[in-house]
Amino acid sequence: MRISEDWLAVWCGGLLLAVSFAAVWWSNAQLLSELPSTGDAVELSSPLEAWLAKPGSWRSSPLEAFTKISSSRTLPISTIPGIFGAFVVIGVLFALATQLRGNSARDFWIAFPFVFLLATLAYVMAEHSVVAAYNLEYALWALVVGLLISNTVGTPKFLKPAVLTEFYIKTGLVLLGAEVLMSRLLALGLPGIFVAWVVTPIVLVSTYIFGQKVLKMESRSLNMVISADMSVCGVSAAIATAAACRAKKEELSLAIGMSLTFTVIMMVVMPAIIKAVGMDEILGGAWLGGTIDSTGAVAAAGAALGDRALEVAATVKMIQNILIGVVAFAVAVYWVTYVEQDPAGNRLSKMEIWYRFPKFVIGFVLASAIFSLLYVGLNHGPELVDATIKGSTKTLRGWLFCLAFVSIGLETNFRELRPYLRGGKPLLLYVCGQTLNLSLTLFMAWLMFRVIFVGSINQMVP
Repeated sequence: MRISEDWLAVWCGGLLLAVSFAAVWWSNAQLLSELPSTGDAVELSSPLEAWLAKPGSWRSSPLEAFTKISSSRTLPISTIPGIFGAFVVIGVLFALATQLRGNSARDFWIAFPFVFLLATLAYVMAEHSVVAAYNLEYALWALVVGLLISNTVGTPKFLKPAVLTEFYIKTGLVLLGAEVLMSRLLALGLPGIFVAWVVTPIVLVSTYIFGQKVLKMESRSLNMVISADMSVCGVSAAIATAAACRAKKEELSLAIGMSLTFTVIMMVVMPAIIKAVGMDEILGGAWLGGTIDSTGAVAAAGAALGDRALEVAATVKMIQNILIGVVAFAVAVYWVTYVEQDPAGNRLSKMEIWYRFPKFVIGFVLASAIFSLLYVGLNHGPELVDATIKGSTKTLRGWLFCLAFVSIGLETNFRELRPYLRGGKPLLLYVCGQTLNLSLTLFMAWLMFRVIFVGSINQMVP
């Protein structure tokens, strides 16, 4: 198990977090020693920031994506060294992991540059000024790039060793854990918890029952993955749930494809509806955070309403992200004890729940707990943690997610998805479930943020 994909994702993510934090600590040690333990916040930077980057925004020529204006300079600087740095870090780490799993690191290195190039192309497409204005994020373009190849000329066999969808995203989720800080989540207290933790399980269970009892979906695992994807937090929850119920790759691809499609629609339409009906920023932000699947899309939609909406939306979504581990564990228990129960009465071992539980969730939770402690326990902990995340790990997480979406596209062939789309049941399940999600979340957000806790919320979010 120590060299299984889940555990390797934990080790890889943990190593990246440890090295990134140590780099910030050591490079700023002298400055920190000269500062008082209390007082004004100080701005810290990561020495890795210049060596880890992604393409920037551009307007007239794609070449503009490979330059940016530094905050400390007036002349543009190249992002190419940073992009190459991300390529080397991820390539070396995953080549070693591939070798540990008994596969060929050489084959991985032959394929990885091409997959990384496709991810770079997706980033460049997403960073065009017009595209960015419509919030069409890199995940969508990465998926489209991969799908175009797999459904036209077909994915070349030599690329397969670097098409590591789940490994990329599991490692990225461990890095995401460091960004889910408990101290920030407590800022909204009970209102945010009620919106994220009460509505989500109700919607998940209701959607799953609806799929089984009303739509009569043949595949329980597809039903569960779609329900978790739509109700919890999109792709992350889909990956964890698919591992817990052993869903087929085609089922996971279908769920993720629908999630990304509806995410794009919702993050454009919902802010427009909120403005049209005159809903206030705080209530609108809570509604966005509890319903839109992608964290990045939530932030983009919240920013369209204002700073207060962005803060509330992002915090509610982070609170909801914590449910990834809870949902994965619950699904593993349900699948082992009920769905896969032997008709003859023979019960599976309780250890099967542990084997089925996606271990990368442990890395996600540990990263969140450790970085939350560092944030509140160290002198200038907030500055150290923020410099670590903004200067390196957030960039690496973005690359890992982009590589994962490219890989999903390369692995997905519409002909193989056709049996799962028969009768339109998956789409109907998603639409009905999301309708319930939108309604219940809006009601709970109104009840918590505008009725019960209205006074304290106005103080928390000035």
